[in-house]
Amino acid sequence: MAPSPLCWLLIFIIVNSADGFRECEVDHCVFNSTELSDIQFIRSSIYNKLEWLRFDSSLGRFVGYTEFGVKEAERWNNDPSYLAAMKAQRETYCLNNVGLYYQKVLTKSVAPTAKLYSRTPPAGHHPSMLVCRVFDFFPKTIKVGWLRDGQEVTSDVTTTDEMEDGDWYYQVLSTLEYTPRAGERISCRVEHASLKEPLIIDWDPSMPESVKNKLVIGASGLMMGLVLLLAGFLYNNRKLKGPILVPIS
Repeated sequence: MAPSPLCWLLIFIIVNSADGFRECEVDHCVFNSTELSDIQFIRSSIYNKLEWLRFDSSLGRFVGYTEFGVKEAERWNNDPSYLAAMKAQRETYCLNNVGLYYQKVLTKSVAPTAKLYSRTPPAGHHPSMLVCRVFDFFPKTIKVGWLRDGQEVTSDVTTTDEMEDGDWYYQVLSTLEYTPRAGERISCRVEHASLKEPLIIDWDPSMPESVKNKLVIGASGLMMGLVLLLAGFLYNNRKLKGPILVPIS
């Protein structure tokens, strides 16, 4: 499974403020691998939240966004030594930092947890719907599919985009609408960078756990009711007979 492009923001800020005005420079390293050819270096000059000048290594020159920025871009683009120094930042600034992030952060992965359950479909849909919930995984890229008797299912399948959990992990939902057949095996297949081989969860068509729990609770309530009924019957029966008199000789 090929990983999707990763983008990371490495920021270096120089701030000058006086009388409420603020100017800063922000350096970005945008990349999808540790190869220098896959790294883009951007330096943005910002004044009061407005970007007025930018150097972009993919263009190899400065670009101005205001009247003053256009003049400054023209001046810096005509300075070969400064332009060469800015182009070198892609290697001197980005390459080392990108390597550290790949080593310490981006190569780490957490295996997903998957649960398979049934859901009542909307009116007019197929008589059965299965949901495969995959959650608590990292990195973001994942592939979730369905198998019917070991063969990939390509129709009546809906899968959401990866959603953030808010704790650095992700989750995704995949649904399958189908008409049950006797003896078939339905499975959810999950492929992720943290797994050496695909994770396959088979659907168990037996009674869902939630229904079992409801039955257990109902049976317990029924037994308790019978015990109370029997106790009440014995109490009333003894009360109706009155006290037992023992003759004194």
